[in-house]
Amino acid sequence: MTTTTPARGRRRAPSRVERAAGKAAALQRPRVILALLLLLALVCVMLLDGYLRAEVGGDQRVRTGAASSDVPDDILDGGPIVTFRGGQAATVSVPDRTIALTFDDGPDPTWTPQVLDILERYDVPATFFLVGSMVSRHPGVVRDMVGQGHEVGIHTFTHIDLSYQSDARVRREMEQTQLALAGAAGITTTLFRAPYSSQTDAIDNYSWPVYEKLGQDGYTSVFVDTDSDDWKRPGVAKIVQWATPEEDEGASVLFHDAGGERSQTIAALPKYIEKMRAKGYTFTTVSGVLQARQQDGQQDGQQASADTADTAAPAAPGAGGNRLQAAHREATGMLLYEGRALVAAVAVAEWAVPTLSVGLTVVGVAVLGRFGMMLVLARRHHRQRNRRRFGWGPPVTRPVSVIVPAYNEKECIANTLHSLARSTHPIEIIVVDDGSTDGTADIAEALGMPNVRVIRQANAGKPAALNNGVRSARYDIVVMMDGDTVFEPDTVRQLVQPFADPGVGAVAGNAKVGNRTTVIGAWQHIEYVMGFNLDRRMYDLLRCMPTIPGAIGAFRREAVLQVGGMSEDTLAEDTDITIALHRAGWRVVYQEHARAWTEAPGSLKQLWSQRYRWSYGTMQALWKHRKSLTDRGPSGRFGRVGMPLVVLFQIVTPVFAPLIDVFTVYAMIFVDLRASLLAWAAVLGVQLLCAAYAFRLDREKYRYLLMMPLQQLAYRQMMYLVLIHSCVTALTGGRLRWQKLKRTGEVGTPAGAG
Repeated sequence: MTTTTPARGRRRAPSRVERAAGKAAALQRPRVILALLLLLALVCVMLLDGYLRAEVGGDQRVRTGAASSDVPDDILDGGPIVTFRGGQAATVSVPDRTIALTFDDGPDPTWTPQVLDILERYDVPATFFLVGSMVSRHPGVVRDMVGQGHEVGIHTFTHIDLSYQSDARVRREMEQTQLALAGAAGITTTLFRAPYSSQTDAIDNYSWPVYEKLGQDGYTSVFVDTDSDDWKRPGVAKIVQWATPEEDEGASVLFHDAGGERSQTIAALPKYIEKMRAKGYTFTTVSGVLQARQQDGQQDGQQASADTADTAAPAAPGAGGNRLQAAHREATGMLLYEGRALVAAVAVAEWAVPTLSVGLTVVGVAVLGRFGMMLVLARRHHRQRNRRRFGWGPPVTRPVSVIVPAYNEKECIANTLHSLARSTHPIEIIVVDDGSTDGTADIAEALGMPNVRVIRQANAGKPAALNNGVRSARYDIVVMMDGDTVFEPDTVRQLVQPFADPGVGAVAGNAKVGNRTTVIGAWQHIEYVMGFNLDRRMYDLLRCMPTIPGAIGAFRREAVLQVGGMSEDTLAEDTDITIALHRAGWRVVYQEHARAWTEAPGSLKQLWSQRYRWSYGTMQALWKHRKSLTDRGPSGRFGRVGMPLVVLFQIVTPVFAPLIDVFTVYAMIFVDLRASLLAWAAVLGVQLLCAAYAFRLDREKYRYLLMMPLQQLAYRQMMYLVLIHSCVTALTGGRLRWQKLKRTGEVGTPAGAG
């Protein structure tokens, strides 16, 4: 015998199948990346929204009662405006009969526009110290504010006490607010007022270094002479009284246009303006005060010369030369574009998070509704089918054909055929070898079983193998199973009894996970019992069973041929033919006592591959039969009952279900750990209740439920990603090839049978 040896160093050219598999894998990688990027984008949007609302990185600490021994006395006793020149601190006071009207904590979409309307009506300028997160959320209000001639200053980005923060956090708070201002109004500012600040005599040893550092960066810090305390909501008269300076003194007066309910402020502001004007007062901005002091050469505290005023607030190019807005700077270059990007990102978050919250509510209601439906209908199904007098009709005793499609099942085929040989119901066994390369057909023939026929065909796929078996079947009832599945002796007899009813066209059996001793196997065991079999009881009563499992199902041969056999249009041929039977008017039922033991995927990679194919194939089948939504008769009934339920419970709800977990983790970290844990535990409790009931109906051992909390943390997340991956593939028009799972043959005998 002559053999040809390849030349040394030369690699064998890949086959056509290998090239196709490599191409398919290459096409799937971008879709996996896209799915992960979508999840990452969701997390980023939530973190941004939480940061804007001070849920992420929020710090509610406020320092009080600290010593002020390190603060210069002339600062503590000086005016409300603190400037720095060459590192030298100086204060500036407001001229007599002058009000520097200031507002903190805005902008607010409700109250700030009302304040602006009042100021415009009375032609009064003001200085607004804005919170950066609010600026980014309501940029239009800031544009109107600046456009009306008002001045703006920084009130940090998240309204935190800077005396507790690191230098990096302080710098970040200022820079992010400047970005927000640039994106909202195309400006930056040199004015700053610290949250929770009041008069200069309240500066302490912890906050003074912050003001000094900001002064070195060119900021002017603004404090208060007179506080209206409107945030206390003491009444309009009190607000007006508390905001009025003593005698004819000038003052930096504080109001709030945000941070709470401000109807009293809105009512008090016109009265206050009228009162102060009647007393001969004029209104200006902080820059207006500095300009006035520059002109008359007055000083307060340490030297506050014209040079100080120039340094603190020179007229800004591009700001129109308005002396009342001299603290503004025109934002240009990357600062402007980065600011616009920030505002755009916040707009997305402002829209996305509420939408996601609504979606979360819908998903939560749907999930709980599904649990409720499953419990009620599964109980009814169990009681109905297990009554003593229940029967499908005369016992079905005639022989049936069992079709076993096999492709490279050498590890399992012998166990499968031996289990069928013990059947208590008369059967013929048809093994359709779909071009196996591992000797599967030879093993089946070598067993020498008298009722076994082996049909060999070129590799054409599982649907083609099943169709070949149906055409070759001698009997009018055909049972279909997988080549890695093991039947109990009574399985076939139980499975075919519903055919006593002439309206039944197909029967779904009870698939069990045989290799449940591993963690992955136990997780799938829980899923099979709870998610699949409990679902099938519900769908059976609603007469809209979506899928007959490939591991165990029985069909009228007549019904299969009527709908054109097993279709190759989708990767979920079992779902495809089940829906086709419904549309043809046949009834599909679930037989819980017909048990089959199948080998579930033993690794995460194989599990991903299998569920990806299932999910994608289900979507293909639903899309293929979409016209049932508008059909009449049995087809329309499935389209308007079964189709929505499958789409809602098997696609929409699982796709959006990660929102529950993402929001829960987010709430645990940034909102309320205890409340979030209790909520998660409550949902887990409901799921455990449903699972325990499903285990009770199937007479399974409860010990596997100990794996359920871990399943919720790991396994369920993987299933979510698989479904999202499938959705991305479907939306991008991808194609998926049939994927063969690696088998071990460890499901040798029915676990727990007998």
